[in-house]
Amino acid sequence: MSAARRHIGPAERRARLAVGQRLAGAARADTPEEVGATMVALHGTDPASVHLAVGARLADATKTVPEMERALYEDRTLIRMHGMRHTVFVFPTELVPVVHASTGLAVAARARAALLKDMAAAGAPDARWLTEVETSALAALARRGEATAAELARDEPRLREQFAYAPGKSYEGVHTVSSRLLRVLGVEGRVVRGRPLGSWTSTQFRWAVAPPCAELPVAEAQAELTRRWLAACGPATEADLKWWTGWKVSDVRRALGAVGAVAVSVDEGEAYVLADAVEPVEAVEPWAALLPGLDPTAMGWRERDWYCPPELRPALFDGSGNIGPTVWWDGRIVGGWAQRPDGEITWRLLDTEGVEGTEGTDSGSRSAEARDAIDAEAVRLRSWMGPTRVTPRFRTPLERELASA
Repeated sequence: MSAARRHIGPAERRARLAVGQRLAGAARADTPEEVGATMVALHGTDPASVHLAVGARLADATKTVPEMERALYEDRTLIRMHGMRHTVFVFPTELVPVVHASTGLAVAARARAALLKDMAAAGAPDARWLTEVETSALAALARRGEATAAELARDEPRLREQFAYAPGKSYEGVHTVSSRLLRVLGVEGRVVRGRPLGSWTSTQFRWAVAPPCAELPVAEAQAELTRRWLAACGPATEADLKWWTGWKVSDVRRALGAVGAVAVSVDEGEAYVLADAVEPVEAVEPWAALLPGLDPTAMGWRERDWYCPPELRPALFDGSGNIGPTVWWDGRIVGGWAQRPDGEITWRLLDTEGVEGTEGTDSGSRSAEARDAIDAEAVRLRSWMGPTRVTPRFRTPLERELASA
């Protein structure tokens, strides 16, 4: 008869999250590279969210912007590129081959096929023409070092050509060859995002030729990505890993087996941890954090009830499932925050039970402790952001309300 699986309840999961996600004060990092190595992937669809996510995890948050500029654009120890589910992330540079082989190749094949299908439906030139254009564009990019799409189009005018997308559909539009082709080249690992035009909040990026990338067997790469992800996010379910990676169930199970993941139980059912992470962990001192929209912790699991009460979701998520700025207390989401036009950081509690503690605690003093800690994080955030104003790319009901109040 097999031994019973160890159960890891929500309280212990939150304690693991505090350290594994570098959110508790004592677990904060000294450099963006340390944050990137721990978190595996930082959501990069919204450029500002990467800096905000790193700043929330640095011991000295005043270093956030200069240190991120160094890591991303000078030392290139962090790379902004397409990854899982055709989403833009920031990865540690050493993980580029792992991400490319484990998720990028499959996503890239679908992206190129979709581009060719859409071009054919619009009566645009064929695949041979597209190959000529991308070869010319990549050569121009290599000569320039970094360039915007508009700059590349001056060297290769065919990038300006347009074709209709989804005619007759509610989402029909007109795409330029450059916009679609550069995205395809991105998921294929042939180009990466470079330094933006303007500040760290800018959405206008230059492009650069991707650094050389070793070719890894797909199964080996999937196992390595799973190992790193479980180190940060375990315990987690098969459904969590499938959602985060975009893999098939068969790939998920093979990767879990390859890393020797150990089955445990959580409130949602069967979950997995790495073999060296089975034993109980100690509770940590209560902590507060203000995390940005699309933060990798908030978006780390498919099943989120253990840290995000379902009743909070209508206020904190947009219609497409993107989470906005969140207020955390002791391992769970308890509210949201926003930046007003004058720069003030404002926040609101949505889950008072989450800050008042459990039976047997002094709810009044615990609530005051939580509010003071959250206020301190708001001051900390405002101090390193300085005059910069940030509006999340994906706005949520509570963020809109707080920003305009």
